[in-house]
Amino acid sequence: MSIFTIITILIVLSAVFAFINTKFLKLPFTIGLMIIAIAFTIGITALGKINPFFIDEAELLIQSIDFETALLDIMLSFLLFAGALHTKLDALKTLKAPIAAFATIGVVLSTFLVGSMMYFVFQVFGHEISYIYCLLFGALISPTDPIAVLGILKDANAPKKLEVKIVGESLFNDGVGVVVFLVIFKIAQQGIDAVSASEVGLLFLEEVVGGITLGLVTGWLTFQVMRVIDHYETEVIITLALVMGLSGLAHLLHVSGPLAVVVAGIFIGNKSPKIAWSVTTQNYVDKFWELIDVLLNAILFVLIGLELLIISAKEEYLIYGLLAIPIALIARFLSLAGPVAIFEKKLDFIPKTNLLMTWGGIRGGISIALALSLETQMERELFLTVTYVIVVFSIIGQGLTIGPLVKKVLAKNGTSGSPTSQD
Repeated sequence: MSIFTIITILIVLSAVFAFINTKFLKLPFTIGLMIIAIAFTIGITALGKINPFFIDEAELLIQSIDFETALLDIMLSFLLFAGALHTKLDALKTLKAPIAAFATIGVVLSTFLVGSMMYFVFQVFGHEISYIYCLLFGALISPTDPIAVLGILKDANAPKKLEVKIVGESLFNDGVGVVVFLVIFKIAQQGIDAVSASEVGLLFLEEVVGGITLGLVTGWLTFQVMRVIDHYETEVIITLALVMGLSGLAHLLHVSGPLAVVVAGIFIGNKSPKIAWSVTTQNYVDKFWELIDVLLNAILFVLIGLELLIISAKEEYLIYGLLAIPIALIARFLSLAGPVAIFEKKLDFIPKTNLLMTWGGIRGGISIALALSLETQMERELFLTVTYVIVVFSIIGQGLTIGPLVKKVLAKNGTSGSPTSQD
């Protein structure tokens, strides 16, 4: 299929599913679209048993899409920038220490907890597997997905302090998570002797520090360019050029593109409205990126639903997937416990912050994309199925219940649950 045909099919499906959800299901946008896409995929599979044409065409569509490239190299930068653009720096400054701890220590600790617990489960069930492959799975499932989190928290009515922690962590931990994944991936490919501690440290500095620095520099330069003009059409195009150019530049310089885009988005979103943009420009920039966010989210979650076609339905793999759900949640809870205990009194965290952050840490397309990048000998089919089970549960199960859970916890502790509440 041609690229234009693929994009056309995905947008048409997204529009149809969005209409069905808006008119009939009335679920949160991203959750509704993914549920409908999964139901559509199951329906296509059923029709395929009657007439193979339907399943053959559906599989041709999915096989024509490089999900890993589409998400990590194309869609992710746009979605991260759209989210970062509306993230207020004042709130992030106050919580920068815990967010940094969640996004770094939390991800690394969760990687080893998930990997170790899954290795134990495999041993109990007699499934021989290398420990390093379990760590790879721990690395790809530990980061929360900023795309899923941003979309779902809009409907959760969470207190602002909690929302900033979860969103702030999600915006930064995927960049750290990808670095951890790459390090373990290299060890799995070449052996532990092929990677030294100094190489790991250098890779971290290049990717994380380099990405943040690149984001600050390009964000500042773009801000200065927009500051000397007042023409909303041009300024909207400049923000679009920034995201696309920054992604390519980050890849060329071997630094973290996601972190660079997030930092540039936060910088521009906080500096430009006060100094560089007129009210008209701000309105058009906001609306443009909101539409980009909605459109790409729709396509992404439809894609996640359609990916069911390539997931192995082996009973053994599905059982491992179901067992991995509580493992991933327990690992997240334990990995956040230290930072929460350190900062909760000093920064006046709301009650049950660890529980709410654990349940609000949604896994999404990034985990599936990383699972798809595994090599066959790394138990790719097994971990792709397990990852898909966790992602579907996370988006649907956690996504639909995080709002009621927040309300229940806040009501029990007599805390206001309005979205602007600072408690």
